[in-house]
Amino acid sequence: MDNFLMKPKIDFAFKEIMMNEKARIGFLSAILNIDPEDIKETQILNTYLRKEHEEDKQGILDVRILMNNDTEIDTEIHLSELKVWADRSLFYISKMYTEQIRQGQKYDVFKKCVSISILDFILFEEPKNNTPEEPKQPSQSNFYSCFHIWEDTRHFLFTDKMEFHVIELPKLPPELKDDIENEKVFLWAKFISSEKKEDFDMVAQKDPYIDSAYQQLQIISQDKQKRLEYEARQKAILDYNQYMYEAEQRGREQGEKVGREQGEKVGREQGEKEKGIQIARNLLSLGLDVNTIMTATGLSLQDIEALQ
Repeated sequence: MDNFLMKPKIDFAFKEIMMNEKARIGFLSAILNIDPEDIKETQILNTYLRKEHEEDKQGILDVRILMNNDTEIDTEIHLSELKVWADRSLFYISKMYTEQIRQGQKYDVFKKCVSISILDFILFEEPKNNTPEEPKQPSQSNFYSCFHIWEDTRHFLFTDKMEFHVIELPKLPPELKDDIENEKVFLWAKFISSEKKEDFDMVAQKDPYIDSAYQQLQIISQDKQKRLEYEARQKAILDYNQYMYEAEQRGREQGEKVGREQGEKVGREQGEKEKGIQIARNLLSLGLDVNTIMTATGLSLQDIEALQ
């Protein structure tokens, strides 16, 4: 047995961890801020990679979970930057919501839908501080955001049927702290972002549910078939990121080339015009007529009149 451990932020590994019911309950209770004892049952609705198009090598893996109170939860991990993530999340949670009703049913059939996004990029930029002499100190909890539908001025809830949770892994504080806000969410985020055994050991000892997740991680990491699937998934993500990087580089190089060619063209045209102006001055001093000078230099009547 080797010491290889999958990275939980690779969505395949996270999905396999969520197959462990205790880990699943612990994760959901932390995110939803409820007592684990209040979660009687959770059920995985699907275990496959959702692909928007057949040629989409990236694929987005989502873990759909149904809780005992019929709350439906969609959890996604995404490693590549996607600035339209908010729109995307709204689209999918809206689909989850509307798919609950059938023709002839009443609106009271709707149950709560929750979106949990675990992102390995920064989605929400911190507001800039207008007083640089007093730099804004980032909040300990700015890695985690929770959204509901609220009234703008009186701040009361319009409906609790849609809820969005976003964890931005790059914003995680580097050290484990005892006084951090949203401590359980923080510990899960630390576990998901960990890559070294000592980091897993440290965070697992702080929460029994994360310890179950860690045990599940060790089991799947030693499963030959799952390891092959994990490595294939990891390769697909790396290939996709490399493809996007190279496409961006090609676009930048093409833009620079067009810019250089355009600049050279403008420079040549400007040089020719300045040369024509100098010749026109000389011809004007010799007393030649305007039409002859226009023919000789290619300048316009307005250009020559300006020189006169």
